[in-house]
Amino acid sequence: MVVIPGLTRNPGLVYIDSRLRGNDRNDHMYAEILENIGLSPNEAKIYETLLAAGEIGVSEISLKAAVHRRNVYDALNRLTEKGLVFRIFQKGENQFRAVTPDKLAEVLAEKEHALANVLPEMRKLYDAKPLEEAAYIYKGLEGFKNYMRDMARVAEDTYFLGAKGLWFSPGIEKQYLEDFQSAMHHKKKKYYTLYDWRVKEKLPQAFKKVRGEYKILPKKYSAKGHTDVFGDYVVTFVSTDIGNFGEDGKIFVMIHPQLAETYRTWFKLIWDLLPSGK
Repeated sequence: MVVIPGLTRNPGLVYIDSRLRGNDRNDHMYAEILENIGLSPNEAKIYETLLAAGEIGVSEISLKAAVHRRNVYDALNRLTEKGLVFRIFQKGENQFRAVTPDKLAEVLAEKEHALANVLPEMRKLYDAKPLEEAAYIYKGLEGFKNYMRDMARVAEDTYFLGAKGLWFSPGIEKQYLEDFQSAMHHKKKKYYTLYDWRVKEKLPQAFKKVRGEYKILPKKYSAKGHTDVFGDYVVTFVSTDIGNFGEDGKIFVMIHPQLAETYRTWFKLIWDLLPSGK
């Protein structure tokens, strides 16, 4: 039998490089975050590998990062152009080293600045073609964030029926509520909230933080869903908990001026019938 140095034979006859075992393996704990800020999968793995390994050559980068050697060169060139990696010239194989992770924040800030410069024109393009009639579904926390952006963007008198304090859901930054309040204040618009009775027990701080005019629905009318109306939008949540939209929630959005006016009328009826006391 021929023994190949550095290789271990397993019972399934698959040769495994023993150098990839144990502490020599890079588990790429930060790869997903690095990809989210704009690095490719190979760039993310190689940058993280260099952070942990210090100065190493292409062969070792390929091994530790589990990236084919020919792809390592391309990724290193891109990382160098982004200022995240530099080459150390020496006899034999050149070595590479990662730049301080603080550079990542600088790269991200540059992208944010570039986006901020074009956002006003992009908003004009978006607002030039408004949806006049539509029905669609937002899903998950990112969908919920889209819905909150819609409210701040439209910034018309708003009516929350059966509200459950979802502004305070886990994973939702307080900035969304502040942006809504600021937009409403700027346009001198009002918002009215008919709270689910359970908010008074489980999330009483919502009354003060959300502000606006509000009343509380009687206990026997607590329900899993609720409906919001603003502008031409009618937005229905089918199943939410107090102060928690949930990661897999769904929001049904309908845009139609007559439909929205109908829901506003029904809201005002309920509002007028309820006593003014909190």
